[in-house]
Amino acid sequence: MTTITSSRGHTEVVSARRTELRDVSDIINLFSHFTEDVFGKIDVMHLLEKSNLSLILCNEKNEVIAHAAFLDYPNWNITDQSDWESFLHKNYLNNKCTPLNTLFMHLFVAKEEYAAGCSQEIIRRVFIAIPELQFILLFIPLSLLHCVGEVCCVFLFVCFVLFFKYIENSYHFLNIEKPQLEDYNDLMPIWMRQNETLKETYSEYFLADIIEHQDEENQAVVCEVNTAVGFMSLCSQVDVSLFHACFDLGPFHGLCKPHPEDVLKASQEPSIPEDRHLRRNLIIISELPKGEAITISHTELLLDYITYKDFKASASPLLETEEKDTFHPVYRGASNAVCIRLFCIDEKYETRSLDFLHYVFKLFPDKDFCIILVPHHVPEFCLIRSFVRVVPYFTTQLGHELYVFHRAGLLNYFITADFQFLTFQDIEYIRSHYNIEDFIHFNHHQQEEHGRLYHFALNPIFHHYTKHFLKEILRLAHKSSLYYPIYPQYEEGKFQNPCAHSLTSALHYMVPVRPRRQIVYPLEELGINAPSEQVSKDQLSYSLNHINRKLITESKTSINSRIVVVGASDVGISFLETLVFCPHLKFNNLTLISIHGLPGKDLPASKHRRFLINSHCFNDEDYAQMSLCSWVNIVVGKMIGINRTAKYVVISKQRKVPYDYLVLCMGQKYQVLSPTGADVSKLPTNRDVLSEWPQRYTGKVPSNHFTLNDDQDCLKAMHWLEENIVNSEGNVIVYGNTIDIYTTVETLLSLGINGSRIHLVQPPLSSNVTCLNNSEIESAVQEALSEAGVSVYYDSILAQWSKGDDPDLITCAAFTTNTKPFKLQCSAFFSFAYRTVDYETFKAINDACLVFDGRLVIDTEFHTNDVSIRAAGSLTKYSRKYYADECTHSNFNSKEIGFELATSMLNLFDPTLKPFSKPPEGMDSLIPMYKGCKIKGGILPRGCNYLHISKPEIPIHLDIELALSDHGMEIITGKARHGNYFRMHINKYSMVDSITCFSKTPFPVSNYICLYGQHERLLNDLHYRWNEGQITDLYSYFREPWSMAIYHDRFIDLKKELRQILLSEQVRKMTSKCILLFGQFVSVVHFGFFPHPSPKALCFCLAISFGKPEQILYLAGGFHQVQHIVWFHFFGIFLDLSVEPFTKLLCFPAQHFCITHAV
Repeated sequence: MTTITSSRGHTEVVSARRTELRDVSDIINLFSHFTEDVFGKIDVMHLLEKSNLSLILCNEKNEVIAHAAFLDYPNWNITDQSDWESFLHKNYLNNKCTPLNTLFMHLFVAKEEYAAGCSQEIIRRVFIAIPELQFILLFIPLSLLHCVGEVCCVFLFVCFVLFFKYIENSYHFLNIEKPQLEDYNDLMPIWMRQNETLKETYSEYFLADIIEHQDEENQAVVCEVNTAVGFMSLCSQVDVSLFHACFDLGPFHGLCKPHPEDVLKASQEPSIPEDRHLRRNLIIISELPKGEAITISHTELLLDYITYKDFKASASPLLETEEKDTFHPVYRGASNAVCIRLFCIDEKYETRSLDFLHYVFKLFPDKDFCIILVPHHVPEFCLIRSFVRVVPYFTTQLGHELYVFHRAGLLNYFITADFQFLTFQDIEYIRSHYNIEDFIHFNHHQQEEHGRLYHFALNPIFHHYTKHFLKEILRLAHKSSLYYPIYPQYEEGKFQNPCAHSLTSALHYMVPVRPRRQIVYPLEELGINAPSEQVSKDQLSYSLNHINRKLITESKTSINSRIVVVGASDVGISFLETLVFCPHLKFNNLTLISIHGLPGKDLPASKHRRFLINSHCFNDEDYAQMSLCSWVNIVVGKMIGINRTAKYVVISKQRKVPYDYLVLCMGQKYQVLSPTGADVSKLPTNRDVLSEWPQRYTGKVPSNHFTLNDDQDCLKAMHWLEENIVNSEGNVIVYGNTIDIYTTVETLLSLGINGSRIHLVQPPLSSNVTCLNNSEIESAVQEALSEAGVSVYYDSILAQWSKGDDPDLITCAAFTTNTKPFKLQCSAFFSFAYRTVDYETFKAINDACLVFDGRLVIDTEFHTNDVSIRAAGSLTKYSRKYYADECTHSNFNSKEIGFELATSMLNLFDPTLKPFSKPPEGMDSLIPMYKGCKIKGGILPRGCNYLHISKPEIPIHLDIELALSDHGMEIITGKARHGNYFRMHINKYSMVDSITCFSKTPFPVSNYICLYGQHERLLNDLHYRWNEGQITDLYSYFREPWSMAIYHDRFIDLKKELRQILLSEQVRKMTSKCILLFGQFVSVVHFGFFPHPSPKALCFCLAISFGKPEQILYLAGGFHQVQHIVWFHFFGIFLDLSVEPFTKLLCFPAQHFCITHAV
């Protein structure tokens, strides 16, 4: 907050913030006749979109009183934006302006009486926001010279005047020198404002001791602005061997002096593919503190430290555990670093913290690196933003982050030259497939202003200048936006192709762009209304990263807290996705521990994926478009222990992964079921063994016994079957009663295994709800199994399995039933009968003294009894104090659970979020209810595609549900045995409650998911048309053109906007007058001015009065009703009211939802 004084003596307390689009009208209101004379004709929206920095000053009432916009090239277009530097040197002598230290003002407006104070405050804020900035320039016409107030420097050029605003006039350079004991009193108030840890760790006179006891190895410096405002303590004795064990210091030569006996490379290195794009030169000319200029070749910087993994993943290392030891360089030279032991500075001057380092390197002329250790939980401060964060090894237990700065990083000038730039041709594809409009507005960007970044490699010592390099690339190439795609790893041969993937050290400065859900278009039915080929064409999916002029000057908040996620379940992936796609946050220490690493590594449409049912939370395209390996450290292993005191997780081979926050998302898995051991020769029944069943098998698992829990398990099983079963004789037993038994049987049949060799054995049900919960589909599946020759056994409990000559193989399995036991020859055994928490997981949780009650116990905020450990998914259950034992995360959508888990944790890290208010008394004892639908789909016997979408609830038998009085209605077309079954349940509120599809032909699953939760009238008056007998096939019905709007990813936004319009005060006033005059309106119609209104037209008026957009959309949906819309529109004009809301409201339905891809 700053107080400014007007020309009339009035004062205002103002605050500065970034300009937003909602400020455009307020900015325009500040324009005066003088604005256009000084700055020319300005399109404010366009200027905000293209500016590098725009600031707003607001008063305490949040009223905009001033605005300024700055770009990196001159206003008035007096020279080409890529050539302004030479233009200045040619026409204005002795100026020191460079692209690194200069911005140009393109607009300044303010309330007239506060203009002088606002201009000074905005200039001051700009210099604070960009520490490297030294000059702000403004060109104005020469004729207006008399209108401009005091400036620092004035230069004339033809018809323009160039004004310089130098930093010293608006902000202070810090005076750095050796401290004296007299500075102690000035420094103590700054010291005491630090956190409690410093106060408790050091005594009151600690600063005085440091100042008094300085020597060659221990030095201190102080910064002054009339008085001491900052302090730094340094030590040149650095134990770099400790850092070698904890951090990857290869890019910095281990912080050591070069030595002839250094071992920098392993005996064998993978070859790096030659790439002509990598050979282009980017010359960096830097001015060092001594005034010496050095020239560094871009290619030389690359070849010193590039590993083959850069081509496989991204700038973030992929920390997968390996069987063999990773090579670590050996450095034998002396330490080349000085360490900052203590640092504090007044908040008012913290953006000038880098001024310390000029003096530090003079104090230690033999040291090239300055380092600082920062605890993980400490928020990033201004000084370390100019440092380079060193990547830690994933097993390091040093509770600090290491930041490094090289003396060459103090450059104040660089030249970018000799580069090639290509325009991104697929911009329409990007616009339709990614939410790029979260960051830019396409109407203000020309096609040629979009560019693709192929390679960006920068010496780590200059890493803090990455954004300046990107800014220069945009300026010199006349671009406004850059895109960097990352292709999935399973595409072989793409790593050598620069069009597919490369390496970049700029990834963390870009923002990942969320993909958009795509409509599966029925192109034949749409005909000429189908979207263009650019939108609908199939392309290789990739993750998109983006940066533009606005984002260049917006800093991300770095989060160094170590967040470790255990389990690559849908919940865990959704949690990581939510954190990664926060555009203003940068999580440096996200780690995923998973037995098989990240999912989605296999080629799309692989046959082994058909073994298990699909939750449709994520698919291959989603994994490719997320590229989590670019942001998350992957540790391949299994959690076997948790040390809550030391805060680390023990994984296989006793390796330790430290954490600050641990998130457990493993879920329940199929376990190896132990035979009951009943002697079948004595003819036991299920009643004799049921009390001992089920139990976990603790012995060595036979090699032909399979429990499938993820894609890698399925792939391993398929390879084994192809090698041992497909071309041989022998039975395959599938045991269980989940829906996975049917998908597994269908996969076995598709592999060529004869149905007579497959035996489907089902144990007794634990409840009356079957896995399909639909008698018609169950009958069709049983009929398909019978046709295929598959033998089915019911209510059978595994009693024994016997081994033949090979003790590692199951050769025979025996089962008990309600009557008599039976035996089956066995060559392969698939078990889906026992799903629970993995034993190793249970042991790790139990040994860590986390509360376990059949599942891991959590509260409504995902907390366990340890504040640092959270959990979610089917692994968990709610505490008994909520009296909701049956309601678990298993009943809800896993993707939604992961999102809510991430949202709850973002409150710990995101400074922009407002803290949650405490719930009302008594509400904290209620469990949260989630709205997302539960989905399961797969391919069942006879090759039928199955999909079931349902609301989140405790399962109930369908027949019982149908018998309820408030059940609603169900719409069914087709027959399951014919392979064209479609069932849709509409609840008592006329909302789509569940969808079940069973079809021989594939159908668009993503489209049908959008139907869940929609009002039936939005579905083209579904109830009415069904009752009238107009619908005979729901599959063809939902391929009609009108339905495309429902499938659009922004249809939900449209509904919300319409509701806001209807509930707005303007519309309420209009509708109230409409209701009063409705009788007159009907009378006018009856007198013959218009045809008689239909009942739907009357309902339309009533719908508006009640504010129900669903009814409005329904009533406006058909072409035959457009005339009634026009009548009401006319009525609005007749009342002399604004019709702008209705224009937007009514025109969209009148299009009959044909141009859906342009919504």
